[in-house]
Amino acid sequence: MNSADLETVPATLRERVAHMCRQLYGRGWMEGTSGNVSVRSGEAVLISASGCAKGTLDHRDTVLVDAGNGRPLTGETRRPSAETAIHLAFYSEYPDCGAVVHAHAPYSTALASLPLFRRAGKDVAHVEFADMELAKGLGVDDPSRVRVPVFANWPEVSRIAADVGVYLRANPPSTMAGLLIDRHGVTTWGRDLDHARNRLECVEALCHLSLLMNGTTTT
Repeated sequence: MNSADLETVPATLRERVAHMCRQLYGRGWMEGTSGNVSVRSGEAVLISASGCAKGTLDHRDTVLVDAGNGRPLTGETRRPSAETAIHLAFYSEYPDCGAVVHAHAPYSTALASLPLFRRAGKDVAHVEFADMELAKGLGVDDPSRVRVPVFANWPEVSRIAADVGVYLRANPPSTMAGLLIDRHGVTTWGRDLDHARNRLECVEALCHLSLLMNGTTTT
């Protein structure tokens, strides 16, 4: 794809990404410049730009990147989000993935930050939500017992993305709505932006309930 192809990306799609960021900022889930949103656009991925205040993000603060290597396409002037590699892991492993949302939602971040998830020698743990009616909103095979992975928060985002890629290859999309990263929030995927956002809302609410009920379990 070259600079001429950038004109084929609808301005409405860029604004949709920006609007989602502003919406989640309004909920207190993308404070400052934190968080990122992406959508699949043909053979490329459109993602929010790095270092942009999410409360005032507009269509100019989006970047079209190569779905394979995450590099901005010719003609793009902004730097993509630092978490681009994690988004690309979803697009690479799940063909039906149309959008990815990452936010530092407070309850998801708090739950993923519990010491029980930081065990030496274990890069991926799981938080389990059992018999929670709200889990039906995740759209997974068995909502009666949902296991959400919690990944180690390596300083190198590429290492987190590599861990995520390995996990996704071993777990079918019908069982996997999203993930947590230690001290780093929640990431969900969906057929489109609305689907990904709905899942993020459900994971955040489940984490909130789990903390209120003091019934967190890990595997």
